[in-house]
Amino acid sequence: MLKAYYKNLLPSCLRFPSWEGLGVGSAFCLLTLIAGCATADLPPETSPSPQSETSEPLVNGANSGANLELVKNLDNPNPTTQEQIEQYINKLAAQGATKSNQGVWIQTSDTLLANYQGTVPQPAASIAKVATTLAALQTFGVDHQFVTLVGATGAIDNGVLQGDLVIQGGEDPFFVWEEAVAVGNLLNQLGIKRVTGNLVITGKFYMNFQLDPIASGNLLQQGLNAKTWPKEAENQYQTLPTGTPRPQVEIAGSVLVSPAAPSNLQPLVRHYSFPLAELLKKMNLYSNNVMVEILDNAVGGTAVVAQKAAEAAGVPLAEIQLKGSIAERKISPRAACGMFLAIERYLQTDNLTVADVFAIIGQDPGILEEHQLPRLSVIKSGSWNEIGALVGGLPTQKQGTVWFAVMNLGKEFNESHAEQEILLKSLLEEWGTVQSLPGELAPNPERKNKTSRSEIVKTIQN
Repeated sequence: MLKAYYKNLLPSCLRFPSWEGLGVGSAFCLLTLIAGCATADLPPETSPSPQSETSEPLVNGANSGANLELVKNLDNPNPTTQEQIEQYINKLAAQGATKSNQGVWIQTSDTLLANYQGTVPQPAASIAKVATTLAALQTFGVDHQFVTLVGATGAIDNGVLQGDLVIQGGEDPFFVWEEAVAVGNLLNQLGIKRVTGNLVITGKFYMNFQLDPIASGNLLQQGLNAKTWPKEAENQYQTLPTGTPRPQVEIAGSVLVSPAAPSNLQPLVRHYSFPLAELLKKMNLYSNNVMVEILDNAVGGTAVVAQKAAEAAGVPLAEIQLKGSIAERKISPRAACGMFLAIERYLQTDNLTVADVFAIIGQDPGILEEHQLPRLSVIKSGSWNEIGALVGGLPTQKQGTVWFAVMNLGKEFNESHAEQEILLKSLLEEWGTVQSLPGELAPNPERKNKTSRSEIVKTIQN
């Protein structure tokens, strides 16, 4: 993705004079700090939308996850590991953190290794994205693609579309400059170089992480015509394959929003998003708050996300609280681990692992690149003011894959993450490091070529 997208989304307090010197990973990382200058990066409650026809219905009372037993014995952790965690909590307390604001859960297979307030919901920040990941996978499946339709309300006459160009949004959370270039080039192939009417937006259309349809429409209008590209679009074009045409679709009218598509609409182009697994990986690598809001809404709202996630993880709903702003959302360490394990189980049926949707430390780009986390661990972080949290899988020699969640409140999140990194390294000294990813944490190499695509639906009459 183009780092300039994120510069435009940043408030002035986060804009850097030397932005162009920042790497792409740093640009994505800065996006996660947007809410630090605002009241919240997510609304108090995302509104529900109709679920996909492929959604699995929610089961009243219980589902396949409700009878899961995360560990054999909740009251019998490993004495050595438990002692290390007690020392970790005491260290934080000596630094001024309140013990009741800390939580840890560590297990391997179904054996509990450590539990400190593991069933108590703690401020989670972006650990909530684990719930979104799980619920979205359950709702849509790994290969689901969100479809954006492009149509017209008139005929083409000598390169001119005599009517409106209509965009029917399909909740694609990653429609960016590249997508606009692809759609514009197909419109050129159809003979359209100019539109006499308006650019009409219907449905849920988002571009460059703009939730406002007018803003998204204005960006698309720019993206369809290379003559009006801003610098960031031009920069992104330079990353496309050599010889990619520059689209030229000039729209004479304005960007309008319509509650429904016109009755005389003729389809032109269909655009398919990245498959869901790849969308989730992008969202989690850079902890993109706009993408999670879009996907939460696509699933049915945060209440549905929480219910689906709790059922799949086999924990009480009270342990996954997603209402309110990002600072108010709480998840127990046990639930965080349970969701990670549920995602791992779900993905096995498609020959994928959690590494296909979360960051592999030392291999993937993203906000965790500059952290000193154990290499080859698969992790999602949560960072917000004084909230610092980590959840994931840690490959070891003696214990196999260790699933852990460490959630801390009371120190600036970078300080919390530094202490968490020290803790994980000390645990690895006991369990031993590995030189390569175990099968259950290895990504599927066949997913590397998964991408978005566009196609011509049909040619309208000249």
